[in-house]
Amino acid sequence: MGMSRIRRLGAAACVVVALLATSGCGWGRTVADKEALDASDTGSSAASSCVDTSGDSIKIGFVNSMSGTMAISEMTVNKSLHMAVDEINSNGGVLGKKLDVVEMDGKSEPAVFAEKARSLIEKECVAAVFGGWTSSSRKAMLPVFEADNALLFYPLQYEGMESSPNIFYTGAAPNQQIVPALDYLKEQGHKKLFLVGSDYVFPQTANRVVKAYAEGNGMEVVGEEYTPMGSTDFTTIVNKLKFSGADAVVNTLNGDSNVAFFKEYKASGLTADQVPVISMSIAEEEVAAIGVDNVLGQLTAWNYYQTLDSAENKKFVKDFKAKYGANKPTSDPMESAYTSVYLWKGMVEKAKSFDVDKVKAAADGVTFDAPEGTVKVDGENHHIYKTSYIGKIGEDSLIHTVWQSDGPIAPDPYLKTYDWAASLSASVNK
Repeated sequence: MGMSRIRRLGAAACVVVALLATSGCGWGRTVADKEALDASDTGSSAASSCVDTSGDSIKIGFVNSMSGTMAISEMTVNKSLHMAVDEINSNGGVLGKKLDVVEMDGKSEPAVFAEKARSLIEKECVAAVFGGWTSSSRKAMLPVFEADNALLFYPLQYEGMESSPNIFYTGAAPNQQIVPALDYLKEQGHKKLFLVGSDYVFPQTANRVVKAYAEGNGMEVVGEEYTPMGSTDFTTIVNKLKFSGADAVVNTLNGDSNVAFFKEYKASGLTADQVPVISMSIAEEEVAAIGVDNVLGQLTAWNYYQTLDSAENKKFVKDFKAKYGANKPTSDPMESAYTSVYLWKGMVEKAKSFDVDKVKAAADGVTFDAPEGTVKVDGENHHIYKTSYIGKIGEDSLIHTVWQSDGPIAPDPYLKTYDWAASLSASVNK
């Protein structure tokens, strides 16, 4: 059933119930909101908010995959979100209000993410939502947030070519992860790339960026393979890789597929010295799941590692381990999620309001001294300035920096500042 059809039925149900009683109809809407819902159906204005700011607390929502193929990655994001909220609440909350968390399981399914996001906004009446991992989940949620004029803070690095007035992207734009990764491979003399990824939005679009970069920088893509999310059979793909002539692999697999890929990679006799793999979605917790012996010496491209040497990061790591266990690593996505809660807090306090439009208007220039380094919000494209790091996986199962950018990189989600990417940005209908 289409979203507008659902909304029309929902609005009609509210009217019927309202004729029988003076209460709302269970989705956080009252009869007074019917006009706004109708306007939303015709594409004019977003439905009015049902956020309650009258008490001494305010609701925010988390939507993460606590089950399914992405749970291996997303459960730690959920933990770091809770840690940020606990810290903020222990220090007086936001505008003097305690944060009450309502969390839902996206179940590794984009359609479920959209359903849960709508429930958080319209039924639970949260002031903001934090979560999502795959680009498919984000794209499924995007129209929900835009229709309801609500806020989503999305913590993952992604493929770019997108911006929304209702999403703040606190992970890396492609010029803060993919491009630095390719620059590093080029500097190391690698010229023949093999691309392997999960069969969904992020890997496919990211690899369009990789191919455009290769064409403009004297490199060659000698293989490109995709596999369904959750796939565990990599015999054919690794065999193609082995005989492709590639001297490096760009890996955009997500979730537990990485476990099977690297085990097959190692079993085939390939090594990090011969044909290194640079991964866009393997962080410290995935290293443990894959087994360090299977990924020792392999490369990653991120904006945060547990091993970063700063006072902010040392405190973050210490606090996380104290809360969740000494053997629990920290990683880029969870750090970005943690940071996103503080950025929202900064925007709300700058706006002196929880109102979505006022928060968006106040967003530009908001900063936070995050564990990854100081980050700053770009109010125009809703991405943030971030420092880029290339890391190598060590015997301690941690990732150690082998290269970093000179400082925070301005977000360029459409890659407008790169001549080789002109065809990519031109093809996007913004």
